Amino acid sequence: MSERLSVQVCYALANEQALIAVELPPGATLKQAIEASGILQRYPQIDLDTQKVGVFGKLKSLDTVLADHDRVEIYRPLLVDPKVSRQRRVEKTRKAGSIEGRRWQNRDSR
Repeated sequence: MSERLSVQVCYALANEQALIAVELPPGATLKQAIEASGILQRYPQIDLDTQKVGVFGKLKSLDTVLADHDRVEIYRPLLVDPKVSRQRRVEKTRKAGSIEGRRWQNRDSR
């Protein structure tokens, strides 16, 4: 096992993504990785008290101990509920009259 952990810290906006490699001592936490990456200075809108964080797509707390080659992710708050967004896309497709939109209608109304 190596002396230091190699992890990546990532944060994505709609038009920009940041992926920063960080070397940390063994036993380092998720919060220490975020602070060591300098991403909080690069993106001052990040608020760790309210935004969710995780490792490889799984939500984790800031005091989670990291393993070698983990990818720390900082998640943005959703602007639209995914269920509402999906419903809007289906309605738009139905209005356009495509087969895909009709697939979700009752058989009587097709």
